[in-house]
Amino acid sequence: METMTIDDVELKEKRVLVRVDFNVPMTEHGTIADDKRIVESLPTIRKILDSGGIAILMSHLGRPKGGPSAEFSLKPVAKHLGTLLSSTVHFAHDCVGEGTRKLVASLKPGDVLLLENLRFHAEEEKNDPAFAKELASYGDVYVNDAFGTAHRAHASTEGITKFIKPCVAGYLMKKEIEYLTQAVGNPKRPYVAIVGGAKISGKIDVIQNLLPKVDVLVIGGGMAFTFFRAQDVEVGDSLVEVEKIPLAKKLLEEIKASRRRVILPVDCVIADKFDNNAQRRVVPVTKIPVGWRALDIGPETAQLIRLETKNAKTIVWNGPMGVFEMSNFANGTLEVAKILAEATRNGATTIVGGGDSAAAVAQMGFEAQISHVSTGGGASLEFLEGKQLPGLAALDKK
Repeated sequence: METMTIDDVELKEKRVLVRVDFNVPMTEHGTIADDKRIVESLPTIRKILDSGGIAILMSHLGRPKGGPSAEFSLKPVAKHLGTLLSSTVHFAHDCVGEGTRKLVASLKPGDVLLLENLRFHAEEEKNDPAFAKELASYGDVYVNDAFGTAHRAHASTEGITKFIKPCVAGYLMKKEIEYLTQAVGNPKRPYVAIVGGAKISGKIDVIQNLLPKVDVLVIGGGMAFTFFRAQDVEVGDSLVEVEKIPLAKKLLEEIKASRRRVILPVDCVIADKFDNNAQRRVVPVTKIPVGWRALDIGPETAQLIRLETKNAKTIVWNGPMGVFEMSNFANGTLEVAKILAEATRNGATTIVGGGDSAAAVAQMGFEAQISHVSTGGGASLEFLEGKQLPGLAALDKK
């Protein structure tokens, strides 16, 4: 990895300013519903503390509008982090201002401080230089460990690097980049990419970037039916992006020219309405009646995917195979999760690219059985698209 990491800098008695991703789901009672992102930050925080440094953490939470809001306060996160670390985590009631500066100045080696939600200030998302400069003034070293926000050029991810040196990656950022770089740059073969999700418009760049690199491309989810319509296959009331049919035709031509193996669904689970309790049945994709819609891949398609991945050494999955949020249409996504777990046990490197597919894997209990589940939905998607991530690009190189 060409980017400098936390292992490349001196931390003893340094104030280490860390951009973490504590944008965790909260319950209506203000408690943390899933602490995965907090847990993933622990190795970096512990490295700072074990090295005799001071950890000053900053993050956003949710999408607050118009200033501070109790609903989006990071105070419950500070309390939970303290439990995980078995030590006190100090909390600043603002991320900037005189009170925060005094609190930072009072910290000693071994202390941890979490700043209040960065997005309580509009200057964060605007990448305001003055705001970034004040944040930078709190630290001697800057560590970006928030892969989930690395695709955003915000004050705490990109602007801040102009006012503090050195700027390095934390352990979570390092892990994310190493796995995703393997997926797009130097995969062990055979290499299979499984791409799903509702709309082709959200995955065009992923397909085009991965197509020259993979041995097998599997296309599932709702977007498969735009490809079928591009081949003049009737799909009933299934989701179709009509305006994207010409693009789907172009992609099919590119796929044919690439001579890669491409798998589209051969059967699907259909329903007479978009409802978990709808009537449903399994039919070939060419036999979807008018008034019915496909909401999941069928068992033959799942078996086809299993056969195609049997000998794979690298598998990347981004996007569910159906409407996994509804239990009666979650089986295709569940089967793919099982396939990746089996492949991992057989020695393959398996990578789930964040977003809905990561949520599905977590919901179905397969997270620990997969090589890497990304913490960044949008960031992992853009990385797989081949785009530069501003938060990563701004870090120092070795």
